[in-house]
Parts: sequence; structure tokens; C-alpha cells
Amino acid sequence: MSGRTIVVTGASDGIGAAAARALAADGHTVVVVGRSPTRTRQVAAEVGGPAHVADFARLDEVRGLAADLLAAYERIDVLVNNAGGVFGERTVTPDGLEATFQVDHLAHFLLTNLLMDRLLASRATVLATSSVASRASRMTVEDARRAGEPAPEGRYSSLRAYADAKLANVLHVRELDRRYGDAGLATAAVHPGGVATSFAATSADLSGWFYRSRLGRRLMRTPEQGAATLVRLARTTPGVDWPTGGYWSDDRPARGNPRAHDPALARALWERSEQLVAASVTG
Repeated sequence: MSGRTIVVTGASDGIGAAAARALAADGHTVVVVGRSPTRTRQVAAEVGGPAHVADFARLDEVRGLAADLLAAYERIDVLVNNAGGVFGERTVTPDGLEATFQVDHLAHFLLTNLLMDRLLASRATVLATSSVASRASRMTVEDARRAGEPAPEGRYSSLRAYADAKLANVLHVRELDRRYGDAGLATAAVHPGGVATSFAATSADLSGWFYRSRLGRRLMRTPEQGAATLVRLARTTPGVDWPTGGYWSDDRPARGNPRAHDPALARALWERSEQLVAASVTG
């Protein structure tokens, strides 16, 4: 199924860049989205596709990105919500939100919603890069109603922030499926495995040490291996080749966190996300 228009966020490096290269080799138009202007344009030149630069720690830049995408592409067949990171220290974005939650979840929630009419008209697929770390989240409905609030000084946990954000990716996919599946939107969340990329490179905690260490580099997957499931889902036909709305690991459906199946939690997170993106415009 060549000839699709595929938007990949976080495509200036790592899994996103590997996915962009593989999908461009199939003949698709791959739209490369990244934070670094230099690296984003380098990858776009490699794959023969356009480059768009946006920092997901700034929701105004996400809005600008959505407007640019809508102006440039009559169809968006696949949206790969891949950009993300983990912050070893308590970090607050210019929007006043906890950085891991905003970059990993809320920016993609906003981008997807702003593109929704185009995605539905294209009967598109929305893929999210999640993580097995989502299984460690203990998010409750009450937690979801406060999501995005920076932790008090001295009480920030990078591992908890990351686990909650990665569970949010899965909850977002499931709620998209519930709301828009009957209208033709297909979704999936994917755990890529531990991948040897620059991810968490600046984190001061144990995960950052492992990603930077020689041992970590030896044990982790290559970006190409990490991108493999995303690439296969983007290449193939949802509802025919794979069931939509699920969580994937090692190229097959996986169980994941039981909380990802809680419809009340998914709705609470959606409603909180709507409040936050609306406040970022009016506040």
C-alpha cells in the first residue's frame, strides 16, 4: 500500500528516524517532524520528504504545526505520535505543566484533535509509541483529574512521571478507538522495547545512567528493531491485518496495564486533557 502520507513526530532521531526511513523506502510520503531544525531537515533530506519543526514542550508550537500540516497535506493516512522523553529532574514547561506529561501525551492529544477532521476524512491510522513502563503506573481517576500539575518541590519521581505518561498514551489510543473507531479511525499503542537512542540521555537517575552506559548500549535494541512494529502497523491494513485499539509489544498484541482497560479512567484523562489544552489558549 504505497503512496500514503505518513506524519511521524519525534522523527529527527532514534525510533522516529528509523521508522521514517523504512516507510519512505516503501514509496510513502513521510512528513518528518522534530524539535531540532538541523537533525529534522537532515532526516527529511534522507527520506525525500518535507520537514516540520516543533517543540512539544510548547503547545503554541503544536498548534502551529497542526495548522501547517492541514495547509500542506490534503490527506494524512497515518499519524505516528512518537515524540517523547523523560526528565530526570522536576521540569515545568512554558505552559505551566509537568514536562514529561506534556511532551509524551498532551502535545499529541492536542495535535491529534486539531487534525481530527482530516484524519477521519482520510480514514487514518493513529499510532502511539508507548512503553512497558506503562505497566508500572498506578494512575487513578482522581490522578487523571489532576494530570499535568507539576509535583511539589522534592516530591518529583521521573519514573512515576514517565510511567503515567506512557499509560496515558495507551488510554488515549483506547479512547480514540471508542469515540472514532466507528467513523473509520484506527489506533494502536506500541512498546518498542529498550532501544539504544539518545532517549533519557540527560536524565540523572538510574534510567539515564543505563541508557548512557556501554552495558545498556549492548543490551538494547537498535532503532530499526524498536521501530519494527510501528512500521508494520503503518504499512498494513487495520481491521484486516491487525485489530485496532490495542497495545502491542514484539509485533503482537500484549496485555499491558489493566488500568488501560478502565473506561472511566480513559474518559477522565480525556476530559482533563481537553481542559488543559483549552486553558493553554485562554489562560
